[in-house]
Amino acid sequence: MNKLRTQAVASAAALTLAVAAPPASAQWIVFDPNNYAQSVLTAARELQQINNQIQMLNNQAQSLVNQARNLASLPMSTLTQLQSTITRTQTLLGQAQNIAFNVQQIQQAYSTNYGAAAGTGSTSAMLASAQTRWQNSVGAFEDSLKIQAGVVGNIQSNSSAMTSLVSASQSATGALQAAQAGNQLLALQSQQLSDLVSVLSAKSRADALEQARTASAEAQGQQQYKTFSTRTGYVPGSVTMFSGN
Repeated sequence: MNKLRTQAVASAAALTLAVAAPPASAQWIVFDPNNYAQSVLTAARELQQINNQIQMLNNQAQSLVNQARNLASLPMSTLTQLQSTITRTQTLLGQAQNIAFNVQQIQQAYSTNYGAAAGTGSTSAMLASAQTRWQNSVGAFEDSLKIQAGVVGNIQSNSSAMTSLVSASQSATGALQAAQAGNQLLALQSQQLSDLVSVLSAKSRADALEQARTASAEAQGQQQYKTFSTRTGYVPGSVTMFSGN
């Protein structure tokens, strides 16, 4: 009886140990807070590096976009219009009557019709020379008026070009467009200065020819008076203007 009780107690103890003991393959999970914190910190640093690389790529892309804008050409050009305006003024200058804007022609004209040459030759020759000088002066004043009218006609086209260029300069997307707009504005200013020079040249030409005509007329008059005063054979006499009955 005691033997049976002893065996029963032993079996119960063995069963209890078998139930309480964990399986041979089971493992304990250990949580290390320091290791976890270090892992989180490392992941955060790697994420920040990725964000920095993304930002750097965005900056490079924006830089390329800005470079493309800076290299973009101005979508408009007034060069053809300015060249056409200059050509019209040059054509008017080239139509100068009698004495052109040419040094050799001016020298030739002065040697034959102006200065001391105005008082040489026969009476008919001096008369023809005076007629030529008068025609030169009249033609020069007409040329001056035509050039002034042409330059005034250029004002409207120049104003239109200036408005377009200023608008293009203000809306320029890059440095190249702004620079090109500025260069075209300078070209427009140069064209306007060229028109101004043309007007002054034509007016000065007309004034100079008229002054030369006046001086030559004085020289011619002195020569004619000298010829008349030294002529012999003139005998003064009495002249009866009215006869009474």
